[in-house]
Amino acid sequence: MGHRTSIWLVLTAAACLAAGCNDTGTRPAQVRPPAVTPAPAPSPSYADVALPLPARWAAAQERGLEKRPAIDVLVAKVQAVYEAGERESKAGQRDPAQENFDLAADLILKSGFPADYDARLSKLSDDVGEASQSDLNVSNVPDTEVEEETAEESEAPAAPAPIDEIADLTLPAGDARLELKAEKELISVRHDLPLTVNDSVLQYLSFFTTARGRAIVEHGLEREGRYDAMIRRVLKEEGVPQDLIYLAQAESAFQPEAVSRAGARGIWQFMPYRGEEYDLERNYWIDERSDPEKATHAAARHMRDLYAMFGDWYLVMAAYNSGPLNVQRAIERTGYADFWELQKRHALPKQTQNYVPIILALALVAKEPARYGVQVSPEKPPKTEAVSLEHSISLQLAADACGADIDDLRLLNPELLRGVTPNSPGFQLALPLGAAKNFEENIVQVPSDKWTSWRLHAAGDGETLADVARRYRVTLASLESANHLDSRASVPSGFLLNVPTPPPVVRVVRYRVRRGDTLAGIAERFDVSVEQLKRWNHISGGHVSRGARLRIYAGSLSASAAPAAKPKPMAQKEGQELQTVSAGKAENAEKVEHRVKPGETLYSIARAYRTSVSALKQANPFLAGRALQAGDVLAIQQ
Repeated sequence: MGHRTSIWLVLTAAACLAAGCNDTGTRPAQVRPPAVTPAPAPSPSYADVALPLPARWAAAQERGLEKRPAIDVLVAKVQAVYEAGERESKAGQRDPAQENFDLAADLILKSGFPADYDARLSKLSDDVGEASQSDLNVSNVPDTEVEEETAEESEAPAAPAPIDEIADLTLPAGDARLELKAEKELISVRHDLPLTVNDSVLQYLSFFTTARGRAIVEHGLEREGRYDAMIRRVLKEEGVPQDLIYLAQAESAFQPEAVSRAGARGIWQFMPYRGEEYDLERNYWIDERSDPEKATHAAARHMRDLYAMFGDWYLVMAAYNSGPLNVQRAIERTGYADFWELQKRHALPKQTQNYVPIILALALVAKEPARYGVQVSPEKPPKTEAVSLEHSISLQLAADACGADIDDLRLLNPELLRGVTPNSPGFQLALPLGAAKNFEENIVQVPSDKWTSWRLHAAGDGETLADVARRYRVTLASLESANHLDSRASVPSGFLLNVPTPPPVVRVVRYRVRRGDTLAGIAERFDVSVEQLKRWNHISGGHVSRGARLRIYAGSLSASAAPAAKPKPMAQKEGQELQTVSAGKAENAEKVEHRVKPGETLYSIARAYRTSVSALKQANPFLAGRALQAGDVLAIQQ
């Protein structure tokens, strides 16, 4: 858990802050010293980086057969393959065209050059991505293709963040008829943010009355019902305006599982470093940015700190979106500490210029939805109770034991990254109200060291052990052993059976890079590291082209246990001379270490690392004398 960065607080603003007061008029800049995370050190010039060159280029240059710089050779090769794909696309030959576009992307990714090393290469990288999505109309192809079923420890599914969709919109002028409605509303409704209606707000107000915009608003307002009372209570406790709740609607539509393309997560869309600054824990098992109450406290404290820096709630919202340093620099460049002046002068990023009007428009609609033709049936807050756990448990087993639906348990425990609770005593698992008693009565029949690998099954009328074994794809012998029963014995209806489920498998994902994606954002979405992404896909720089397909080992592996991908041979084409550089050669095998987690077996670990059980035993002689145990550290030859 991180320590909060020291922040310059202006204590004299506290009284005004608690009242939600503000002055939004145009005025010269008078900005308090902002509490900002120090800017990262500038990246080294690419001219200073020693780049790995494909062997054939280097050999050809040494023999004097290739006098062009390697980057020129790469650009020429990619350009030729890309143009071939364009010709095939225009001729309606979709498959050959896609093959060429994929090859062009592979040439860039595996060449050893960052895409932004050269302006020509950067443009080609974007052109290839555009061609894959536009010319071939592959936008209907799923962005993510899963090759294997997920295991119990796969990361929780993420939902797209609404702000990614609506903040980049270019909208027509707003409906002037709505302006009068909004102005009347401002007189009649209570608000503790300085709401206003101008052309920018009116544009989004009009959008939210269209079919597409109304659906976005309705979805968010319905989900708000689950968290409204909690969020308003926390905002009041932290001394910030209640109307800041609509910032969360704009960011995530109140979806704790929302993840933006940049890697922000949760209802309040915290980036990892900002969440760490406000003490939101993030590890292999949990991410408290997705914990609605903890994240709300953190967001309120962050906005309170921003108000102490800028003294204006519009600037606070702008800084929440783009970072306080961007807002500070915009103020210094223009001389105005006023959001509308900064917007007029285009001193802020486009998304941030739209961000504040979005929140104000959402607030107006949310306060009187019927006025704008919005129909809402708010969800009810969940009624819950918690059980304290001393061991890790899969959510599936917990659902079996308490009689709840696993999707309900995920919704009640959104901070869990996987379908398994942390391996630390005292974790509080939220259950539906009244379910704790069933859980405590039923879970005792499952050995604690099997809580992550077994399930419970209530036998149906006339169901036999053989029926259950077929349903769960387990052997009859293992089912008999787990329940101390003979297969010939009858099983009473409703009788709870222990089911030793198969071991988890690695989830291999192929992900197509979309507009706005970054390596950091993709890594955050799949709970892997940027370095792993780069190693698996042989990426040398920090840029990946839109339309490229990445191979990701997601879900069942910790950061230290992910396997290294074998380079996929590229299709040979006539006249092709370019070769790729792999991250490593098979003959230069290296050892990695894997710490055994509860429920893992030698078979599941061998499968994850694409090795054999016998190879694991040979590399770890201590296994000859005893069984595998959670916490063991295995040496694995790669």
